[in-house]
Amino acid sequence: MKIENTTIIHPKAKVADSVEVGHYTIIDEDVVIGEGVRIGHHCYLTGNTTIGKNCKIFSNSIIGEMPQDLKFKDEKTFLKIGDNNIIREFVTIHLGTEEGGKTTVIGNNNLIMAYSHIAHDCKIGDNVIIANAAMFAGHVHIEDNATIGGMVAIHQFVRVGRYAIIGGNSRVMQDIPPFSLAAGQPADVVGLNSIGLRRANVSPEIRNTLKKAIKILFKSGLSTNHAIEEIEKNLPRLDEIIYLVNFVKTSERGVAR
Repeated sequence: MKIENTTIIHPKAKVADSVEVGHYTIIDEDVVIGEGVRIGHHCYLTGNTTIGKNCKIFSNSIIGEMPQDLKFKDEKTFLKIGDNNIIREFVTIHLGTEEGGKTTVIGNNNLIMAYSHIAHDCKIGDNVIIANAAMFAGHVHIEDNATIGGMVAIHQFVRVGRYAIIGGNSRVMQDIPPFSLAAGQPADVVGLNSIGLRRANVSPEIRNTLKKAIKILFKSGLSTNHAIEEIEKNLPRLDEIIYLVNFVKTSERGVAR
């Protein structure tokens, strides 16, 4: 373990032998840190926080602090961070709440850029990119392979579907469907995330079918229910189409249009 002489680690904290910790970082007693983690200077890791293997946490980040929720009464709640995440400077990630299922979850292989905030009870999937100063309110759910632009603000309880991309400085009030490109204040769907899907090696056939579905849902002038009927009647029943339709059908906040 490589630890600077100004680092403070509580004796009860569980820190793997291969962890590196920078100057003036504090690690509290209920923190668990896996192998290969590197933590920069002036960080604070607290709460019932578990961090997986090979994560990199840069300077001045605060991980596992109490939620900014007036209903929180010091109940025992958790933050679970998976493997291979990069958490850049001044990021804040908070514990869950009793009402929200107790646990904030960050998956694997995510990049969380500087000054971003992830609030209580958020669920972040795998391979997500969150650009600088993005702000997630409580209970936000970001599915795998989504990309969130810089300074995006996401309202509580919003869902962002897999392979969706949200343009910078957007204000997100409703769910963003999978595979879509969204932007604006408030954000709405402007098309298919064509570049992201191509980079993910999604076949041209699937991309073209998804493009048609997105056009029917958001550019045809049909109501959501009529658009879904049109898709189910006229487009191939690809797994991606079924997933997109089910996402829209099950949206509790409504999808951004």
